[in-house]
Amino acid sequence: MTIRDFLRSTGLPADDLRDLPDSAKRFPDGAQYRVEIPSTEGPRCLEAVLEQAAALDVRVHRVSQGSGVFMQTDAELDELAAMAADATIEVSLFARPGAAWGLSATARAHAGFAAAARGQEQLVANVEDCLRAAQHGFRSVLIADVGVLAAFGEARAAGVLPEEMQAKVSVMLPAANAASARVFERLGASTINLPTDLTLAQIAAIRTVVDVPLDVYVEAPDNVGGFIRHHEIPELIRVASPVYVKFGLRNAPDVYPAGTHLEATTVALSRERVRRARLGLELLARSGYEPSTSELGAAGLAVPVTKET
Repeated sequence: MTIRDFLRSTGLPADDLRDLPDSAKRFPDGAQYRVEIPSTEGPRCLEAVLEQAAALDVRVHRVSQGSGVFMQTDAELDELAAMAADATIEVSLFARPGAAWGLSATARAHAGFAAAARGQEQLVANVEDCLRAAQHGFRSVLIADVGVLAAFGEARAAGVLPEEMQAKVSVMLPAANAASARVFERLGASTINLPTDLTLAQIAAIRTVVDVPLDVYVEAPDNVGGFIRHHEIPELIRVASPVYVKFGLRNAPDVYPAGTHLEATTVALSRERVRRARLGLELLARSGYEPSTSELGAAGLAVPVTKET
């Protein structure tokens, strides 16, 4: 038996799917794609995203944050949750810290280690961020460490976290092949952010073995590649659905951890990310391909739960 035969016997593709088959998988509402705006660093940034989305007619289904739950005050978390619940969009907050935020020399020598939860204290801090997010009504957290992901899945199963709580796997925890993606799904991932440099054929192979949505940057920040792949949006949706089409921003500063000292910058970046989404959606319309998208508040979106809701 060859290795390729062995991989097939385990349910994995034997190679990248260069014929780019259509994906028949869908979001719970039957849609093929949704739009995500990353790096939405608090209430003022979300406010800017919502205003720009209304002005440019962009349906934003999800925003994500990079600085971490613990970098928001209780009042800011409550305001953020209320705004998102009112707009019926998902907010995914990062469970931090990581190795690069502590005393790790390895994280400063090897960038790939920077997001790992270093030691049990950072593991505890990450899971506590998940719990704090849940207590403020959020139902989605962003995870960048495989051990944190496993602990999250176990905490959810044990009732420590709400059963509807979702784990969004970070681009910094690379699911660079179908076997890795399948491991993350089995550990409890609800949605998987793929590395920014995967080809459509590589993405198509991953799609065959996981059912959870894939998150794919069509414009990536410089620190994760800086690629601008807007012209691949039609084919990406076709082969990878259900997929979150994710609009980062090239030529933008790294603002993590963000705060009020950077608010003018982070708000401006949020507005431009929505403008980039408008560019991508117009390109999709010009392509002639008409995939289905979700309404706001659609099934499967982890919209925050507030006292009012």
